[in-house]
Amino acid sequence: MASPAPLGELEHLVLLAILRLGPEAYGLSIARELEREAGRALSRGALYTTLDRLEIKGLVRWKSEPGGSERRGLPRRVYAVSAHGLSSVRASQRILNRMWRGLEGVLKEPS
Repeated sequence: MASPAPLGELEHLVLLAILRLGPEAYGLSIARELEREAGRALSRGALYTTLDRLEIKGLVRWKSEPGGSERRGLPRRVYAVSAHGLSSVRASQRILNRMWRGLEGVLKEPS
């Protein structure tokens, strides 16, 4: 299997939001999660461009589900992180943990 794809910051955040949301990971819920937890407000275009890029890289997949009355029955895409996407998130976490190691004193908030 190919090595995990390097992740950009926004890609990483979107993957984490999808993992947090589980079966409720559709466009609007992902955007809300990013704003609430990461302080990132995204335009629809930026979000869906990122989701498309993650799909092309094989890091996410989606399935169509029927929309509720709030969508007048229009279907919505529900996203899930693929096995390759999960490998990429894990690899990124390992790298970031190594880079953070030893910086506690430098990054400590001034008292």
